[in-house]
Amino acid sequence: MTFLNPWLLVTLLLVPIVAALAIWFDRRRARYAVAFTNLDVLASVASPHRKPWRWIPLLLFLLALAAASTALARPRAAVSAAASRATVVMLVDVSGSMRAADVKPTRLGAAQEAMSAFADKVPKQVKIGLVSFSTSPNVLVIPTLDRGAIHEGIDLLSPEAGTAIGDGLGVAVQVARSSVGNVHPGKDGKIPAAIVLLSDGAQTRGLLTPMQGAERALQAGIRVYTVALGTDHGTLSIGPFGSFGFGGAQRFPVRPDPATLAAIARRTGGKTFRAESASRVNAVYRQLGSSIARHHSSREVSSWFAGAAALLLLGALGAGRIFGERLP
Repeated sequence: MTFLNPWLLVTLLLVPIVAALAIWFDRRRARYAVAFTNLDVLASVASPHRKPWRWIPLLLFLLALAAASTALARPRAAVSAAASRATVVMLVDVSGSMRAADVKPTRLGAAQEAMSAFADKVPKQVKIGLVSFSTSPNVLVIPTLDRGAIHEGIDLLSPEAGTAIGDGLGVAVQVARSSVGNVHPGKDGKIPAAIVLLSDGAQTRGLLTPMQGAERALQAGIRVYTVALGTDHGTLSIGPFGSFGFGGAQRFPVRPDPATLAAIARRTGGKTFRAESASRVNAVYRQLGSSIARHHSSREVSSWFAGAAALLLLGALGAGRIFGERLP
């Protein structure tokens, strides 16, 4: 939180001053009471069993004073809301290595569950698109507000062959850019669009390199958030004729390429994550779903503190009448 008039925070010193004066008057009133020799008069000005809650009106009054003093300094707070006309494109690797079971039930199965949770977490007014890539990219769902269509597209994903990360990024950029239309970039040079790229391996196919794809995202003003899925000990059973898991199959390592994905995220201003378990990839997508495609800004919240001060003051007056205690 920041303040437009921070020097006015000095008025907060009134809080301990008023508290000290109230305690001093309370003690002085108790000493003054013992000066009476008339027991009837003494009983009327001094209570032998004063309860702790007699301080509640004072406490509420001090809180009201603190809130009012803060309001004078004109505080500003960071707020966030879903960006208008925002679009998120989920870009997912469906290469053959996504059959690997080092992430249960399989890499692709874990990714599908996480993407479904992501679709439900993203604000409802944000469009979501789905693009898969293997040897070549494929637009499965154009950006839409219909979460049912997104879930259907996710269910249709199945492992195929190679890995063309660069080409996939190139297509995802086109899809995102066409969805937001002629929206001008903000002060940070970004448009209200983002790409969430999940891949479990290094590029093996395609015309564009991963960094060429990242460069296209950068030029379009689109952040790319990357998720490297899988463990370093993941393997895949491949048969002698290129089939998966049949007749004389041998096991081959299928390691993710977190370094390349991290470079893509850095180049475009996004963030990168490593997911080596189903719970981790789910947590990553849930985190992204609640934060991505949101607009962050600062606004003055003096009215919040002024309103709180008024309510606290009313509470102090009410408590004073209930407990029979006077405010300072």
